[in-house]
Amino acid sequence: MAPASLTLHPLTTSIPFPTGAGGRSRPQWAPPAGPSPLPPVATPAVPRRLLLPAAAGIWDFISGGPGGAAAASLAVRRGMQLFRQGDVAASLAEFDKAIEMDPRQKQYLWQRGLSLYYLDRFEEGAEQFRLDVAANPNDTEESIWCFLCEAQLYGVEEARKRFLEVGLDSRPVMREAYALFKDGGDPEKLISNFSRGTDGEIFYSSLYAGLYYESQKDVESGDYMASLAFVHCQCRNWSLD
Repeated sequence: MAPASLTLHPLTTSIPFPTGAGGRSRPQWAPPAGPSPLPPVATPAVPRRLLLPAAAGIWDFISGGPGGAAAASLAVRRGMQLFRQGDVAASLAEFDKAIEMDPRQKQYLWQRGLSLYYLDRFEEGAEQFRLDVAANPNDTEESIWCFLCEAQLYGVEEARKRFLEVGLDSRPVMREAYALFKDGGDPEKLISNFSRGTDGEIFYSSLYAGLYYESQKDVESGDYMASLAFVHCQCRNWSLD
């Protein structure tokens, strides 16, 4: 019996398969269309209190044990407590000890910058805040504090030319404070815009309005909220000397 003939027909497809090397066909798939780009949004601020422990933990891992990093963290905590007690000079000494024990922590020590500012060591304070912003380029407050230091050194106009631009803060009150220091404006408007806000917004708007007046060398502004700071100190029996 003659063998039955079998006719093979090529498969058809609606997708053309171009012939590749070696005569083998491969399907060519186009990547799916992605979503359209989203508009810029505010970058969530990284809480500064989280950066220092993280730095210490990284250093522990690299060095193989707690050692200097743990001791440095203790020094930072002592410095913060001394600052809260009003002993600014002693707080700075502790922050400097922390840097000696663990130099990698310096770029996160915004607390040290505050101590330097209140000791009128503005050049060192500006350097500290610039290091902080380099490590965390979305830190609005460090940008402002750097401006405050440099306004004392060079004047407001020159400090504004040197202003550190950072990412968009997620907090409305800090976005407005940032714009006030960067571009100038009316600090009374900052206070009024958040007078019915949260406790934090009222605090920050009042704090940075007062600091703005200080940067302008206008401590006798007549602003009612600026007077609040003196009343607060009197009610708490804090010395103003």
